Amino acid sequence: MARYIGPVCRLCRREQTKLFLKGEKCYTKCVLENRPTPPGLAKPQRGKPSEYAIRLREKQKLRRMISVTETPFKRLVAQATKSKASTAQVLMALLETRLDNIVRRLGFSTSLATARQLVLHGHLKVNGAVINIPSYHVQVGDVIALSPKLKENVGVKLALDHAKRKSLRPSFVEFNEAELWGKLLREPAREETSFPVNDQLIVEYYSR
Repeated sequence: MARYIGPVCRLCRREQTKLFLKGEKCYTKCVLENRPTPPGLAKPQRGKPSEYAIRLREKQKLRRMISVTETPFKRLVAQATKSKASTAQVLMALLETRLDNIVRRLGFSTSLATARQLVLHGHLKVNGAVINIPSYHVQVGDVIALSPKLKENVGVKLALDHAKRKSLRPSFVEFNEAELWGKLLREPAREETSFPVNDQLIVEYYSR
């Protein structure tokens, strides 16, 4: 599967907002603060963007936040559309409950990229079974446990300390700091998701 391997700060500049792709560094040393213009532009573009451009940028922003390519993202939108509930709300819940994102929200990592690496390397168990698929959908009641081998890992320790200092863990998860496991207690509400986008614009983009 194709994936972006270039400088991630360039993506933040393109979307003109912090995407928090580098974890704690995004809080302390953000390139966007010193270079607020989009890449390739010395000055901001003039003129009002079209409705299509506004919806496209919102879609690209969310897709880059979750680090998903277009094809699987479209599949998630199609899955959300089939639900009887609000398409936008279901889409955001599906993205929020991906295994890599839940690992990040529990505080095992400070960025989605690091969380994905932990999953791919087989360091996470879901209900006792090793799951190495970052897009795995975590169900309510599932227990996500970190391998005991990583208990003294410097990166994990720093991430746990960061989550504790910033109080980043949401109320829809339970976390056991001593044994390093977490549990999804319920489906997240829209205001509890970690992606600050206008989800309705994204739904409108795909329904055009």
